[in-house]
Amino acid sequence: MTEILVVEDDRNAREALKKALRNDGHKTRTAASFAEGSKALEEASFDLVLCDVVLPDGDGLDLIGRARKSGAQVIVMTAFGTVDRAVRAMKEGAQDFLEKPIHLDKLRVVIDRALGHRRLLEENVRLREALKKRYRFDSIIGDSPAMQEVFQVVEQVAPTQATVLLLGESGTGKELIANAIHFNSKRARGPLVKVNCAALTETLLESELFGHEKGAFTGALQRRKGRFEIADGGSLFLDEVAEIPHPTQVKLLRVLQEHAFERVGGNETIHVDVRIITATNADLEKAVREGRVREDLYYRLKVVSIQLPPLRERPGDIPPLARHFVSKFAEQNGKPPLEIEPAAMALLTAYDWPGNVRQLENVLESAVVMARDRVITADLVDQEAPLPRARTNADTVQFVPGMTLADLEKRAILATLKATDGNKTQAARMLGIGVRTLYRKLKEYESERE
Repeated sequence: MTEILVVEDDRNAREALKKALRNDGHKTRTAASFAEGSKALEEASFDLVLCDVVLPDGDGLDLIGRARKSGAQVIVMTAFGTVDRAVRAMKEGAQDFLEKPIHLDKLRVVIDRALGHRRLLEENVRLREALKKRYRFDSIIGDSPAMQEVFQVVEQVAPTQATVLLLGESGTGKELIANAIHFNSKRARGPLVKVNCAALTETLLESELFGHEKGAFTGALQRRKGRFEIADGGSLFLDEVAEIPHPTQVKLLRVLQEHAFERVGGNETIHVDVRIITATNADLEKAVREGRVREDLYYRLKVVSIQLPPLRERPGDIPPLARHFVSKFAEQNGKPPLEIEPAAMALLTAYDWPGNVRQLENVLESAVVMARDRVITADLVDQEAPLPRARTNADTVQFVPGMTLADLEKRAILATLKATDGNKTQAARMLGIGVRTLYRKLKEYESERE
């Protein structure tokens, strides 16, 4: 139910408005003075404030700011209808104004318009918050020291205008970090435009980035804006930037330096305000030495560089990532909540994931789809999405014939703790034992050493 505050010193007008609004289904509170109106705004929140301009103890326009701070829409009423009053009311934040005497039909139209505007504002706020939450860097999964360091750099660089270069293997989450940088910057309300530079030929890439004029080449039937123009006021994410051909690198360098370019086949210089975020899985320094990437462009791109660690270097992040993906795909496929059995989690943690987080995601999507029960088992993970290449380094738990079960248990516990970077709660969950049991075992091992 809509809550409306009516601030009107004339008793008859106040009661008539109150009755009409309540008959229309609105919950209404009234105030006869500036002081009463101020008190009402302090005590409760309202969707709409209907306020007279002339009050016995103050100017009704001065209530507008207080009402707007609470999120209420404001409609002012005046018997004088002076232009300057109406202009000031709108400048102060009023949604509309009405001249007395008030006609109820017009009042209803104005109220519906104001409340519709309020709903639109609330929806915009909700969408912005949802978007911000979706791409908030502290919601990207990664408890390892390496990822925490990445988050710290993102937090520091996001609010700036600096060009950012994201480095890392395929599947490490470079695009996700680019999203986080944009949506935590002052450009969050602007567009985030993405281009995969490796997916286009030289001619198509230049047209895609800078646009083209009609007749610039065969098939250019009309003028077309490029991604730089579309991203004006926001950010442009160039993935696989090492694959950009030399001629296009020259134009890109100019945009980075001057924020200006010409469309393909055109002479008009276009100025844009765009932040550049780039990414590559290539060794850019090697590409510069080999002449594939211009050295001056390289230094312009790496104003700030962020190295994303491969998943094999942060095995402690695998369990929370795995649980996240299982929950996500269970919900998407209309399945009940699923658990990952300890043996399956141990298998996932032991694998070195050459395809990184993207591969882990694909494996678990397959496992969720094929799961018949509410548990992701080791057999299901291994059979439906084979993990053929496990770690063969010293961290792997080795079984030696004649080894006691106690020794094998000890090795499994210590290796799991190392894989989780010492996170005992996570290790206990992976091992399928209670945290208290894990602490007791560790205390026993410590006593043995003493």
